Amino acid sequence: MRLIITIFTLLLSFSCLAQPLSYYFNNDVKFDPTIPTPEQVLGYEVGQWHVRHDQLVRYMEILAEKSDRINFEVIGRTHEQRPLVMLTITAADKLGNVEQLRQAHLARLADSEKAKNTDQPAVVWMGYSVHGNESSGSNSALLVAYYLAAAQGKEIDTLLNNTVILLDPSLNPDGLARFANWANSNRGMNLSSDPQTREHIESWPSSRTNHYWFDLNRDWLLLQHPESRARIAKFHHWKPNILTDFHEMGPNSTFFFQPGIPSRKHPITPDENVSLTKAIGNYHAKTLDEHNALYFTEESFDDFYYGKGSTYPDVNGGVGILFEQASSRGHVQETQNGTLTFPFTIKNQLLTSLSTFQAAIDNRQALLDYQASFYNNAVELANDEDYKGYVVQSGADTTRMTLFLDLLKQHQIQAYPLNKAVKANGQSFAAGSYFVPLAQPQFRLVKAIFSEQKRFVDNTFYDVSGWTLAHAFNLEFAAIKSGWGLDVSKDAWQQPEQAQFQALEAQYAFGFKWDNYLAPKMLNKLLQQGVQARVALSPLSAKSLTSTEEFAAGSIIVPAGIQTNPQWVTLLNDAQNEFGIAITPITSGLTSQGADLGSRTLAVVKAPKVLLVGGQGTSQYEVGEVWYYLDRFVGVAPTIVEIERLGNLELSGYSHIVLAHGNYNSLSDADKVAIKTWVRKGGVIWGHKGGAKFLVDQQLLKTTYLSRRDVASAFKTDGLHYGDKDHLAGRQRIAGAIFNTKVDLTHPLTFSLQRNTLPVFKNSTWLLEMSPAPFVNVLQYTEKPLLAGFTDDVNIEQVAGAAGLVAHSYGRGNVIGMTDNPVFRGYWYGTSRLLSNALFFGHTFSANAE
Repeated sequence: MRLIITIFTLLLSFSCLAQPLSYYFNNDVKFDPTIPTPEQVLGYEVGQWHVRHDQLVRYMEILAEKSDRINFEVIGRTHEQRPLVMLTITAADKLGNVEQLRQAHLARLADSEKAKNTDQPAVVWMGYSVHGNESSGSNSALLVAYYLAAAQGKEIDTLLNNTVILLDPSLNPDGLARFANWANSNRGMNLSSDPQTREHIESWPSSRTNHYWFDLNRDWLLLQHPESRARIAKFHHWKPNILTDFHEMGPNSTFFFQPGIPSRKHPITPDENVSLTKAIGNYHAKTLDEHNALYFTEESFDDFYYGKGSTYPDVNGGVGILFEQASSRGHVQETQNGTLTFPFTIKNQLLTSLSTFQAAIDNRQALLDYQASFYNNAVELANDEDYKGYVVQSGADTTRMTLFLDLLKQHQIQAYPLNKAVKANGQSFAAGSYFVPLAQPQFRLVKAIFSEQKRFVDNTFYDVSGWTLAHAFNLEFAAIKSGWGLDVSKDAWQQPEQAQFQALEAQYAFGFKWDNYLAPKMLNKLLQQGVQARVALSPLSAKSLTSTEEFAAGSIIVPAGIQTNPQWVTLLNDAQNEFGIAITPITSGLTSQGADLGSRTLAVVKAPKVLLVGGQGTSQYEVGEVWYYLDRFVGVAPTIVEIERLGNLELSGYSHIVLAHGNYNSLSDADKVAIKTWVRKGGVIWGHKGGAKFLVDQQLLKTTYLSRRDVASAFKTDGLHYGDKDHLAGRQRIAGAIFNTKVDLTHPLTFSLQRNTLPVFKNSTWLLEMSPAPFVNVLQYTEKPLLAGFTDDVNIEQVAGAAGLVAHSYGRGNVIGMTDNPVFRGYWYGTSRLLSNALFFGHTFSANAE
């Protein structure tokens, strides 16, 4: 008997949060008993535990097996190879010809006559939990899917007959899996609601992010990750009328749904989008009012950056809706609004999912007409502009241009090769450059991604005010005002076939140029395979089989006389075929210009062994961005070590230390001494933003800086009232803008850069100051540095002329500090080369900063 009582007590403890379906659904909703409930499959009620991603996927599979309303498909895989799941849901008699429905839906957007067809369902995309630790969304997806599969009666029939619903139950499977493990493994039989308990405070890095610690809600435009690429392909496969994006915010909040702050929409977004957003919002308000739930609208959150899930639809003829639910960050937590339970957060996400469906039914025709007009009028609107499009060229780096054009293509933007050279805005663009016309269905998105707007109706931004993609790729571009004389291919760009190369045979040496974006990755692979290489620190001309080949500074030379791997020529052949980079035979060590191949000015290059410092105090995003860049584009596997473990390492095993943005004050004095000693003995240390600040504070980097407080103090505050506080704070920030820098093209850290200016992304007012020493200031902000996005004039004046990158010797080693993040969100292909150059050439320069 005592054992039975004990077991019963345990069951009560574990089920104290368990809520039946009647908690989530009104009693008047009837369900098909042949469709299994979540509890029947999971073994627990929704909200009792955090659903694991594998459980979530399995339940969706079972629903599709049991219901004739649902198609289940895997549209991609995450970095960790978890399936990205999509459910297509509509009435059973429509599901069999859903492809015809899709084609008819798209036909309305391409043909104004077909747009008059009013007998079309609205397409509604339901997306849950792009942030893994905002998991009430994905847990509510269990209930939403069950409702759509099993509900009976007139209401569900009306919904399914008037919509096609695309349900993405987890936009971030890797993050959701990490958080479910965290929350469940820290859950006791007796739940703790104390906000300070371990369950509510994740360790570094949090499961908000994906595998590489990226915020996937910022990647809809940038498409760096497989989750985003798969999702955007499916998005354009359907072009939904409504897209929902279910998030969470701090526990002491309530519930937010759009519209957001009215003045903070992107100027390219049509006003009708805002009107539809408000109309849909009325349905959420009505539903939450009926359940006495607190909420707010038109505060915080903006609709400016088109790279977010709730905003990307706004530039694609749809209406994006952001939901933010106060988070229990576990199973139950005490907040200023009382005890917040996980089931309650799930219920709010369910309620607003259902109100979205009702809004889609009632506003179906308005949504369809708006989207049809959005696309049908695009070419006409483009023809009203005073320019015809943009011309873009890359110089010698064909890979960077290919990556750019491929990104455009994924967003359904067409680019056309130029058959002959053209001049635009005083610049010359060679044949083989590309023309991106405005007159295409994605007219508004073309304008947005090339925009260099600097002033807006409301100059306060959530996180990014400028994202001009051509600047991020360091591509020359210009608006072209007339089609006169523009000779453009009739065929749009397509992904080129892999280049074919003639097989290499043994020669005195071989060389390849450093221009190509993948050259660092190819070099690293060769070095890892034992191929010995040198870098030309100045230009040279060498004899090839039939001609003289020009090699710019930074070119890699592979002499036969120093090779120890007998397969070295085979490895070179494999490398040029894998990476698409030509390797040129060199028949003599005697050059016609520049250093001979045995000169000491051809410096040794070695495979880098990188120590990347992370952990509490560092930015998980910026550490992740460095990791991602090194892993994907350089082929380097960094050793990632938390700050608190640094003292346990023998630093002599590493060639480089990278300090991303963060606060490194917790390093012990012994660790700081060890780092200085390591640099003196020949190590290369890189720091950007907070990492560079640490280097200056430790007198490793011999320059000074302006702190955020220093910069803010330049703003006049006389006569301001309390109500001016937020406005002043907005002026004092740099909320993600693009600035221009001057480049020392002779420095090894800038090898492969061809223009004497380089755009950088800046989201901090912290500034390195120019060093008075010669030869150490590698980048310097120009006198008129702002290229795109908003920055107050007071900030611009202080940024102008400041240092962008400072590098100098320290003993036998070198120290490199950069004001900004060179690998921001993975898509800053221009500045990222500075980091890879530091890895391979960081030991090749010598400059005294004393």
